[in-house]
Amino acid sequence: MTDHQPEIETFQLGPLTCPRLFTGLWQLSSVAWGSAPAFKVRKAIADHAENGYTAFADHYGSAEIMFGRAVKDVQSPINIIGATKWCVFRPTEVARPIVEEAVRERMDRMQSDHVDLLQFHWQDYSDPGYITALQLLQDLQREGLISTLGLCNFDTIRTDEICTTLGPRSIVSNQVQFSLIDTRPLHGMIDVCQKHDVKLLTYGTLCGGFLVDSWLGKPEPQLYDGSLTPSQRKYLDMILKAWGDWTLFQELLVVLRSIGDRHGGVSIANVATRWVLDQPAVGAVIIGVRMGIAEHKDDNKKVFSFSLTTEDNADVRSVLERSNGDKLIVTIGDCGAEYR
Repeated sequence: MTDHQPEIETFQLGPLTCPRLFTGLWQLSSVAWGSAPAFKVRKAIADHAENGYTAFADHYGSAEIMFGRAVKDVQSPINIIGATKWCVFRPTEVARPIVEEAVRERMDRMQSDHVDLLQFHWQDYSDPGYITALQLLQDLQREGLISTLGLCNFDTIRTDEICTTLGPRSIVSNQVQFSLIDTRPLHGMIDVCQKHDVKLLTYGTLCGGFLVDSWLGKPEPQLYDGSLTPSQRKYLDMILKAWGDWTLFQELLVVLRSIGDRHGGVSIANVATRWVLDQPAVGAVIIGVRMGIAEHKDDNKKVFSFSLTTEDNADVRSVLERSNGDKLIVTIGDCGAEYR
C-alpha cells in the first residue's frame, strides 16, 4: 500500500455521479446512538463532503434539517448529493397533492429546490397503490422536483414489476440490507437489478459495527445489557439466531483479519465493505456515521486501495458455506421482508 490517500471510486445513478461510499445519517435520528452539539454535527458533515464523501443518505426527521444546514457550511464548490426517503407505513390515499406535499416537505427541510435521490418505501404489498405513487413521483421528476427515483427495501418480485411498469431507467436504485452475514440479494435481486440497470445501495454492510477489528477475539455480548446500539442489537440477533453462532462469527473475523493483513493491514471493515462493493449491481455501500462522535473517514477510504484476490474470496466462502446465510432468503424472506 502507498502512503497517499486512494481515490474514491464513483458510479452513475442516472445523471448523478456518486461516490461508492455513501454516508448514512440515520444515527442523527435518535440519541440512542449518542449525540453531539448541532454545530459539531454540521461541521462533520461539511468535512465529509470536502474529503470526497459527497453523497449522504437516510435523512430521517431532523437529519434532513441538519443536512440542509450543513450543506450551506461547505465552502468549496462541491456537488453534494442528498438521498432521502418517503416511507409509506400505513394506508394512504395516493393522490397528486399528497405525493407532492411529501416531496416538497423534504425539499424544504433540506433547503433545496429539488431532491437528488428520492427513495420510496411502501409497507403493504397487498395495496397496489405503490405503482400509482411512483407514477406520480415520475410526474414530479419530469417537473424538476426530483432528479432520480429509487426504491427502499422492495423485494425482487416488486422491483421487477415496478421497473417493468414504469419503463426503462425509471428507477435507478434499491436500498437493501447486504453484508457477508446477509447475502439475500444474491438470490434473485441482483439478477433483476442487472436486467433493469438498477444499482443497489446497501446498508447493514458492517452489521451495525460488528464486522470490525474491535470485536475480534471478544466474548459474545449480551443482547440487552445496555452496551449495544440499536443497530448492534438488531444484527447480533441476526448473527446468533439466523446466520450461525458467535464462534462461527469469530472465525469469519479471523479470516477477514488475515485478508486485511495480506493487503497491508487494511481493516476488517475495509475487507467486509470491499466484498460487498465487488458484488454485481452494487453501486455503493452506505456506512452509518455518528457525526461528531465516531468517524472513520481515513480508514474507510482504504477500501479503494486494494482488490480481493481469488484466494481471499475462497477463504471467505469457506466460512460462509458453514453458515445459514444461503437459507436466509427462506427463513427471513426476500429483501425487506423483516420490515413487513
